[in-house]
This record gives sequence, structure tokens and C-alpha cells, in this order.
Amino acid sequence: MPQTDKQICIPPELPELLKQFTKAAIRTQPEDLIQWAADYFGAMSHGEIPPVRERSERVTLSNWAELTPELLKILHSRVAGRLIINADELAQMWKVLSLPTDLFNSVMNVGRFTEEIEWLKFLALACSSLGVTIAKTLKIVCEVLSSDHDSGPPRIPFSTFQFLYTYIAEVDGEISASHVSRMLNYIEQEVIGPDGLIRVNDFTQNPRVRLE
Repeated sequence: MPQTDKQICIPPELPELLKQFTKAAIRTQPEDLIQWAADYFGAMSHGEIPPVRERSERVTLSNWAELTPELLKILHSRVAGRLIINADELAQMWKVLSLPTDLFNSVMNVGRFTEEIEWLKFLALACSSLGVTIAKTLKIVCEVLSSDHDSGPPRIPFSTFQFLYTYIAEVDGEISASHVSRMLNYIEQEVIGPDGLIRVNDFTQNPRVRLE
């Protein structure tokens, strides 16, 4: 096989382009991912608007269930408190709930998960396909994780919230680490009570908490 000294140059825009593509795939949940990808990059190459479905336009596929916080809560209960879960086992749980395979694969790609999956990270990315903003995504995660059965707002340990917010912001790539740190410090010092729990309205209704 002939050898060449020619170096392959990777455009500096490629990582950002791939990140936006993957986020668009999660949001759109195409039936045929390969064809959709061809249409997506074809539109981008011609300076056209890519075929990204808005959340308000999402429809339920005939053979698949629509992903909802309720189904994610069922999935979370079946993970049964484990921090790490095998990819094949999680894929089977996902299939049993008739959730879209393409969405599962997209979450796996975004999270760069392999055989062993950090469940909270996977859950956060799955919730991001439902949440328009980071705040709404964290609200959905809290609702899924909360074990409260009373009429109060969903709540989770602040340490869990800290982990999730930091991870989602890191994947999003548009929020500085310093901003995340400032918000977490403010919440911990000024918002969290002695029980160490954060409630949904602590970050959705407090004007001083700006997660974006």
C-alpha cells in the first residue's frame, strides 16, 4: 500500500460542528438517522437551514413511545440505585419501554459512553432532549430523581444537583466554568437549608439563580 507524507488537517470548527449535530439529532429523533445526517450536512454545506425539528413539532412515531419524565422515572426505578450500569442491560430496559432506539444511540454518542455507563450522566442527557434550557433540564431530572410523595416541590441532595449541573454545562459547552462555580457557591451558601436538599423552585423561581 503506497505511503504518503501528506498530513490530514482537521478544521478547528469540526468539534463544534459535531457537537451541534449531535444535539440536533437528540432534539429531532429522526427515524432514519443516516438519511437525516446526509440531509443535515447537505443543508449546512449549501448554507441552508438544517432539518432540525423544533420541540413543538415533535411527533410520536408509530412503533415507539414518546420519551416522557414519567417513563424516565420508571427507567430510573429499574436501575435500582446503581451508579454504574452495563450498556447492554440499559439498552434492553430502554427497549422494553418501547423508547426510540435512535435517541438511545444519540445519548450514547453525546456522552461517549462505552460498556459501563454512569447512570446519572445518561439520565441527564436523556432529560436534555426534553428540556429546552439547562434549568428546565435540571427541573426534569429533579422530578425523575425525587422520591418525595407529598405535595411539595421535587427535591434532591445538593451534591447530586452540583454533579448534574456541572456535567450538563460541560456537555453544553456554552457556559463558563466560573459561572457554574459562582451559581453553585451562591446556592450552597444562600439557598440550601440545613437538610442539604435543593428544591425545584430554589433554582426555577429565584431571580438570582441564573443557570444559563
